[in-house]
This record gives sequence, C-alpha cells and structure tokens, in this order.
Amino acid sequence: MTDARQQLIEYIKADAVFHGDFTLTSGKKATYYVDLRKVSLDHRVAPLIGQVMLELIAEIPDVVAVGGMTMGADPIASAVLHQGAVRGAAYDAFVVRKAPKDHGRGRQVEGPDVAGKRVIVLEDTSTTGGSPLAAAEALEKVGAEIAAVAVVVDRDTGAREVIEAAGYQYFAAISLQDLGLS
Repeated sequence: MTDARQQLIEYIKADAVFHGDFTLTSGKKATYYVDLRKVSLDHRVAPLIGQVMLELIAEIPDVVAVGGMTMGADPIASAVLHQGAVRGAAYDAFVVRKAPKDHGRGRQVEGPDVAGKRVIVLEDTSTTGGSPLAAAEALEKVGAEIAAVAVVVDRDTGAREVIEAAGYQYFAAISLQDLGLS
C-alpha cells in the first residue's frame, strides 16, 4: 500500500465516516455514511485523492479526460487533473450535469470536447452504480468512449456488478474493509 493511499484511508476514517441511521441516494438505509466531500474538498486530502486515483488509472491507455456526475465527481476530477499536471500526465477534467442546461449552449457535459476521446468516469463513493452509469450515458451521447469507471470508495453494495454488467471496467481505490466498515 502506498503512503498516499494509507494517509487517505486514515483521513476518510477520521473525517468522512459517520455512524447513525442514513438514507442513501438509492433510497436504501445504512448505519454509516461515507461523506467524501468532507475530505475531497480539504486542502490536505485532495492531493492524496489525486495521487491515489492516478495510481489506480495509470495502466488504462490513451485516456485524455476524467470526470463524472456533478457534484460527487467534481473534486475527484479536479484532484486528478492537478496531480496529473504535477506528475506530467495530461488529464483534462469534465463535469456531467444531471440534465442539459436549458440556456446558453444547452450542454450536459461541460469542459473540453470529449467526442471521439477515451475518458474515465469518476465517482467519490459508489453504492448502486447509478451516477457513473448516468454520466457514461451522457458522455456516450456526445461521442466519448468510456475507458473505465473509477471510484474512490466502493461501498460493496452492487455497483461493481452493475457497472461491469453494463460493459465497463470498474476500479475502486478503497474498500469498506480498508475503512474497517465490513
């Protein structure tokens, strides 16, 4: 395990795991909640996320951009973009809106043009796989090729299976076991 990954795990355990009764986006109930925004927007942790995610996706060839459904994927994509630039890796970032804008250019995918390009869909925490699949659908509508889906924390609640069944490679940096939650 890399030092950055171990540090990231410790920050998530200390600052982003909450215990109680929670309703997830999927409508499912849970006794804990992983709120990655508590750390993904933290100046100490965002660089670690970028480093860990860069290591996770390093072997996926010909990827030019990363991003996903706003809001969870936004800080993850930004961290990858910035840490990539530090390391000499050229990853642009994009944002996928829940729906196309009803004004301006009416775009659902914001950022660089991804038509005909290989991209990775990012997510902070995966539960059902719904958000990455919605992002992938929007990206494919504009002509992007989905190289993979990569998440920071996998809740081990079926997202991997759903995403792989849809035909996408799935990568997760941190498991519930890593966080002491399994």
